[in-house]
Amino acid sequence: MKRLVQAPNTALAHLWTAQLRAAGFDVSVQREFAGGIAGEIPVDQALPEIWIMNEDRYTSARQVLEDLQNLPHRRWHCPGCGELVEGPFDQCWNCGADRPGAFL
Repeated sequence: MKRLVQAPNTALAHLWTAQLRAAGFDVSVQREFAGGIAGEIPVDQALPEIWIMNEDRYTSARQVLEDLQNLPHRRWHCPGCGELVEGPFDQCWNCGADRPGAFL
């Protein structure tokens, strides 16, 4: 078991864990509830952490996390409703139409 990353909050820890599990990694969230004692211990010691069970897969799991944390930023107009969509999104937030050229 080896620590992959310290997350800034529980929500991101669980989001990243779900994405890593979907990619086939056996991971867990540690220190999930330590935020309640921040101040009693240093704040950086109270942040949630993601740990990988199989240390042999550490490097590939770090690459998946790196890709998740650096999604491409796009700016495109929806072909369905004309709405401007910005960010790493492949679907329009307004009508749900796919981004032209998106591989979903």
